[in-house]
Amino acid sequence: MTKEQKKQELAARAAWMYYVAGLTQQDIASALGLSRQVAQRLISGARETGMVTVNIRHPVARCLKLAQELEKKYSLTLTRVVPSAGLEDEAVQQMLAVEGAQVMTQFISEEKPQVFGVGSGKTLRAIIDALPSLERPQHQCVSMIGAIARDDSGTRYDVPLKMAEKMQGKYFFIPAPLYADSPADKNSWCQHQIYQRVAARALNADVTFLGIGEVGLGCPLNAEGFITDAQVKDLEAQQVAGEMLGHFFNHQGVRLNSELDAMLTSVPLTSHTERNVVGFAGGQHKIAAIRAALVGGWINGLVTDEDTALTLLADETATGEDR
Repeated sequence: MTKEQKKQELAARAAWMYYVAGLTQQDIASALGLSRQVAQRLISGARETGMVTVNIRHPVARCLKLAQELEKKYSLTLTRVVPSAGLEDEAVQQMLAVEGAQVMTQFISEEKPQVFGVGSGKTLRAIIDALPSLERPQHQCVSMIGAIARDDSGTRYDVPLKMAEKMQGKYFFIPAPLYADSPADKNSWCQHQIYQRVAARALNADVTFLGIGEVGLGCPLNAEGFITDAQVKDLEAQQVAGEMLGHFFNHQGVRLNSELDAMLTSVPLTSHTERNVVGFAGGQHKIAAIRAALVGGWINGLVTDEDTALTLLADETATGEDR
């Protein structure tokens, strides 16, 4: 075995001992001849890489009720709500990752070949990290967003590759940066035959998985250098609420016109589509963005947390009937 394979086997042994046999970390350390700190890292690593999945057989009634109410209010076809009352943001994000992985697994488990359109962002990356390894080589993962960072490297937000590896399926990426240097440069990227074929595949995906991002100074797009402080302030002047794949929309869920549109190479989004488009997001800092995505009909599925769901349901300014 390679060094990596030995490490994975050791992590699997530690996970079995901890989650199945019920041993303590100190017991595991003694049994494997390791320090307690190493045993702890192995157990954590097993969870983070999707080696361990969690299934809670008793549903949380309140979260089920919130999910049903969200579906009714925003005309959703798939909704999951994880408990979050009294939890810190980091814990909520971990729970979203676990639940999101279970939702994705339902689609990945299909025997019929599926094409998955996949967006980007920290939440999606955490979800895919939590995915179990499933042998589904008949499936395909298609990136919805440019795979080239501003410094010409492969962007770390190109998460579909990891999803394809978990499924052992094919991976198709957008050969372009998120934002081109100019409108003419965008046309050069987007008119390439490879781009056209991959974009067409993404637009016809059976299911699309997207993150929902907030917009403001210090937000991921700004912190990573994709949009400048001046561009953020211009978007804020237009009452920006959030973004998906670099597409910006206001609090009414309407796409904003900005100078960035002329350079954006992401696959176009369509509101109120009949295809499955599932958004994954939670936390107080994303409520405005999630609400706008719902009101605008940019998603028809949502995985979020309890506190966020309560806030969305308390909002009387947008209902399924109003859209």
